[in-house]
Amino acid sequence: MTASRKRLRLGMVGGGKGSFIGGVHRIASRIDDRFELVAGVLSSDPMRAAESAADLGIVPARAYVDFKVMAKAEAKRADGIEVVAIVTPNHMHAAPIIAFLQAGIHVICDKPLCATMAEAQMISEAVKASDAHFVLTHTYTGYPLIRQARKMIADGELGQMRVIQVEYAQDWLTQTIEQDGQKQADWRTDPAKSGGGGAIGDIGTHAVDLLCFVTGLKPEALLADLHRFGDGRRLDDNAHILLHMQGGAKAMLWASQIAVGNENGLRLRVYGDRGGLEWSQENPNKMCLTIDSEAKRILTRGGVGSGGAMTDWTRIPAGHPEGYLESFANIYTDTADLIERKGGGALLAGIRSGLEGMQFIEACVNSAGSGGTWVPFQQLEG
Repeated sequence: MTASRKRLRLGMVGGGKGSFIGGVHRIASRIDDRFELVAGVLSSDPMRAAESAADLGIVPARAYVDFKVMAKAEAKRADGIEVVAIVTPNHMHAAPIIAFLQAGIHVICDKPLCATMAEAQMISEAVKASDAHFVLTHTYTGYPLIRQARKMIADGELGQMRVIQVEYAQDWLTQTIEQDGQKQADWRTDPAKSGGGGAIGDIGTHAVDLLCFVTGLKPEALLADLHRFGDGRRLDDNAHILLHMQGGAKAMLWASQIAVGNENGLRLRVYGDRGGLEWSQENPNKMCLTIDSEAKRILTRGGVGSGGAMTDWTRIPAGHPEGYLESFANIYTDTADLIERKGGGALLAGIRSGLEGMQFIEACVNSAGSGGTWVPFQQLEG
């Protein structure tokens, strides 16, 4: 951090002891030394909230138990937070987002946007009425090679888009661990907390966002087949989805949390009339490029864009792998640049991406509920 740059004062709602994603957000916020956590409502349990705040060095006066109190109090302080991270379960996103936006505080929110489309519309109105920025953390768009793929496709290197295949396969819900009280599984499989989507909301939204981010295309219609293999499970744990994309491209999306042997298997394959790209999140520093009638090439993070834009998204020399945390850090650093008016906004997901994610979940549920029919997408303005 240079002498002229101050850290942005960060608050957090959720993310206390036992939270995986809260820790990820905190690490990502500090990798490039752009944020400092100074306040939070870290748990709905007052004792856990106080203990979590103490562990993180937050002074007792700024360890809150109510996000509405926090928003009002921090907005009045001369040294109040400038941005807040919302890292609660889906059903607890909307109210704090709206409260902090109304207080003029920038918001970074974990995906998906919220639990219902009605909540999404309320958030959208709050974003429009506020001068503060809203950012949704679609983490995987922060990988350098994913951003390189986006640029290559936009520059026409693959030609006209024809076929896109994206999959996100995990196995952690193979057994019904929610029935044994596993916290992360419990809320993700509960419609009252997760909303209408299980796997499609938790990881399917990541997959469809990645598809759209890289290709620049939006869905026009989809057909979804949703499954619940876990005995007694109330939300989908596996989904097969066909999508008609803008410009005539066809896409297939598979999202599963019961695919034994898969840990975090996010994979993208894009094929145009001139070439194709293949990328896997579990090996993110390499990407396969094939131009028609040419030999297949393996691109590495250090082997493309040398001295150019790629250096803006990496921190260590080629051959030293960067991964999930660094990708997440790119989202935070882009957000800092956006807040400080140094650019950064072009590659960030905002309220439109959030609304599109909720539209995707709703369309999947409606399609599957009607026996597997094609459901059109209403293209959002802006």
